[in-house]
Amino acid sequence: MTMTALGEPCVLLKLGEVVLKGRNREVFEMRLRANIKSALKDHRVDIRQRHGVIALFLPAGTAVEEAEVIAARVADVPGLVLVHLAWRVPKDPETITKAAVELVKDTPEVARGARFAVRSRRRDKRFPLRSNELDRLVGGAINDTYGLPVDLSRPELTVNIEIDKDEAFLFTGGRPGQGGLPVGSSGRALALLSGGIDSPVAAYRMMRRGLRVDFLHFSGIPYTTSESIYKAYALVRNLDRFQGKSRLWVVPFGKAQQSIRNSGQDRLAVIAQRRLMLKTAEEVAHRIHAEALVTGDSLGQVSSQTLTNITAQDHAVDLPVLRPLIGLDKTEIIAEARRIGTLEISELPDEDCCTLLAPRSAETRAKIEDLKQIERRLDAEDLAAQLADSIRPYKLDA
Repeated sequence: MTMTALGEPCVLLKLGEVVLKGRNREVFEMRLRANIKSALKDHRVDIRQRHGVIALFLPAGTAVEEAEVIAARVADVPGLVLVHLAWRVPKDPETITKAAVELVKDTPEVARGARFAVRSRRRDKRFPLRSNELDRLVGGAINDTYGLPVDLSRPELTVNIEIDKDEAFLFTGGRPGQGGLPVGSSGRALALLSGGIDSPVAAYRMMRRGLRVDFLHFSGIPYTTSESIYKAYALVRNLDRFQGKSRLWVVPFGKAQQSIRNSGQDRLAVIAQRRLMLKTAEEVAHRIHAEALVTGDSLGQVSSQTLTNITAQDHAVDLPVLRPLIGLDKTEIIAEARRIGTLEISELPDEDCCTLLAPRSAETRAKIEDLKQIERRLDAEDLAAQLADSIRPYKLDA
């Protein structure tokens, strides 16, 4: 592909749910553009809003490889459903046709004689040709040049042409975006982040629903090593590509766990611990102005996640506790962790704080009054405040 024949590379971004918004759609679009700008802070781009499309114009002479890097980076920004590496050409039929023929020249589909189709869309209705007329013009030229058969039902290669106000865009294929809503459009939440598989996926899912997510990790220090902290840090670094400016706090939780163990209520220890974690997280959330807590619970996956025990945990706090994985099974959660790139980190060995409390048999139907008795002995409200005072921030490298 030569730059002169194809015009200039650019990136087209297709919006998802945002286009379904009503009077406040502009607010969501402004948030999305800000997130795109932040994600591409290391690149020179001109962000322009169109009808349901955002175009990223690159400096003259930008190499295709640089455009591909930009497309890959922006595909991680929630709120976009498709990202296309496109070519920007003057919007006259002859130039568009020549560029389309050049565009498919070196594709593997042409090499194997694949079936193809041309799909045109006119955002500028003043363009002299209707969409079907432009399809026939460009499709005929491609057929004459390469002998490819036309298949409008199930093409193996699709040449897309979009006619805009000042130019035309051509592209084949694209990469899927994250979908959902722009991060920050739904508020702020605090995610309880373990070193396991579930909680990073839960945090990611809430980012896709527009929440800016901060992270709170409970470490078993001083009774465990710092391995779980390193792991939590690595997970947050990975998830940060979806929202940017992520914040991680770590709570030294080992001594509090030891106090729960010494309470003598072995079967209730796990639920008592979970309630104390939520109380501590709620205290931290108030301080950072988060409006909800996020956990990776999946109904029935372990003894602490029975419906009765989840109800007992929710009773400990006033803030809403969001559980985006509640209806997923482990196979589904693992598949998503693999897709977003957290699975490999989560599977690294570490000393998780939960290993400090591992009764032979845990209570599956905890009674709230029994848990309150434990908390009265521990003075849980003051303990949660003390734990919140002890949090340590871990700043992500720029």
